[in-house]
Amino acid sequence: MMDSPTTTREPPQYPAGPDVPVANPTPQRRAELITEIEQAPALLRQAVAGLSGAQLDTCYKNWTIRQIVHHVADSHVNAYVRFKLALTEEVPTIKPYQEGRWVELDDERHGDIAVPLALLERLHVSWVRMLRTMTDGQFARTYFHPESGGKVALSTALGSYAWHGRHHTAQILWLRQSRGWDR
Repeated sequence: MMDSPTTTREPPQYPAGPDVPVANPTPQRRAELITEIEQAPALLRQAVAGLSGAQLDTCYKNWTIRQIVHHVADSHVNAYVRFKLALTEEVPTIKPYQEGRWVELDDERHGDIAVPLALLERLHVSWVRMLRTMTDGQFARTYFHPESGGKVALSTALGSYAWHGRHHTAQILWLRQSRGWDR
């Protein structure tokens, strides 16, 4: 039996599929991932287009769509800084952040999503420009992530952040489809 748009189904953990890190992606694959990062802000903006305040405050698992939008901007700001650190320091230790606490801040629970969307768009212009000028040697540079206890190559981080944008956009698209908001 097919679920109707009003039927509540449990959202999938990974609506865009799980993050499967690829060590040392080929230059062609890196170019594809950079293009995904370039397109991520527009795809996220398209996913939230026309949603009402009540819809933005609908949860996908534990976070609302509004919080998801803010989170993507938070995460990608941190990613940009991590890339810059790894390009300018020898295996820097990055600063993890408490993403669950960040999305509980008032600006993220109730704030206008136009702000993080604009931030994401401008950030990605700079990030993509930097990514497109990086050499193979620069993609091999690493940072140390104290939570995982290991080094992360920028080539691997590239894939993870491309997936991150797909993942959260897919969450919003799943809600739109499952709730029948596009009808």
